[in-house]
Amino acid sequence: MNAHAVIGWCGIALAALAMVYAVIACIASSTRIRCSRFIPREMPGVTILKPLRGAEPETYACLRSFCDQAYPRFQIVFGVCDSADPALEVVARLRAEFPRLDLRVAVDRRQHGGSRKVSNLINMMPLVSHECLVLSDSDVRVGRDYLARLVSPLLDSSVGIVTCLYRGCPRQGLWPLLGSLFINDWFMPSVRVAALGGSRAFAFGATIAMRRQVLDRIGGFMPLADQLADDYRLGELTRRLGLRTVLSEVVVDTWVAERSFGELVRHELRWLRTIRALRPTAYAFLFVTFGMPVAALGALLAGGAASALSMLGVTVLGRVGVHWSMRRQGSSRLQFLALPVRDALSLGLWLWSFITRQVQWREDRYRVTRDGSVQLVGDPTQ
Repeated sequence: MNAHAVIGWCGIALAALAMVYAVIACIASSTRIRCSRFIPREMPGVTILKPLRGAEPETYACLRSFCDQAYPRFQIVFGVCDSADPALEVVARLRAEFPRLDLRVAVDRRQHGGSRKVSNLINMMPLVSHECLVLSDSDVRVGRDYLARLVSPLLDSSVGIVTCLYRGCPRQGLWPLLGSLFINDWFMPSVRVAALGGSRAFAFGATIAMRRQVLDRIGGFMPLADQLADDYRLGELTRRLGLRTVLSEVVVDTWVAERSFGELVRHELRWLRTIRALRPTAYAFLFVTFGMPVAALGALLAGGAASALSMLGVTVLGRVGVHWSMRRQGSSRLQFLALPVRDALSLGLWLWSFITRQVQWREDRYRVTRDGSVQLVGDPTQ
């Protein structure tokens, strides 16, 4: 077999891989998540942990959605490391609006490791009043039935954590739109594919619910103090105890607010390099998930063979099907026109992610080690 034929067969194989994944992702994205819920006679008290750093225009609406819960007994603990943090103004506004709600604030700049977020969580723990804990990022918005639907699986002693999927809600503009498509049309469908295959090797910072006694059994938050993917490691540590991870039927919203192309690239490279550090072997084959450009490359290598072009067509249909299944209510029907650009950008960033292990998180730059821990670049203590 000559080199031309080998290249052609490789192209057909590449197009076939992209097509198969696109079809599976379309099926997974349209499959409803169901989790069995034990409904107790009395719902347990819950503490919501909200580590904060800075404030965006959406911060008030996001935090308010957690205050306005149809749930009998809960508190919210906010944490900042700087007494001048503008997020404290938002908290003060919420305290005035919800005077009967137990809202507490930890202002503590002590650093316990490379992750500022985890250090914040450690500093917040002395203010916790309840056995059930819910961790959630500051840019997440939820419905009024969020806690009621989320917490009940924790009453099953075999459950370690409960986590949930999330949707990206973009601000106006091209960069937020592309960022939301990264979440909604690539990352979340890949999670659904894994879940459809029976995997529960995930946990997401948008929501993690767990019992405090389980957190104590893994040593609290300290084992996560140097981890970039603290949410993933938290799930991993609970599974090592023989406990299950439950993927809730709840889907929450998270704001996507990239202001520039550079900010978009830095954010997504952090995600990709985190995945690379956690699952390096699987990451090497991640290119098949980038759909249209991979199938188009396969068709090109196959010399425009009819079979490869047919596979490209099926890939495009599957890719649009994923988008339609994941599209949030009220979003533009024309967003699918950006899918080729989104997939090409994702493929390019995947290639770029192999060049260095440095990532940027807000104003801090980190070096990611092979075990997923981080070191602040330029930190004199490292």
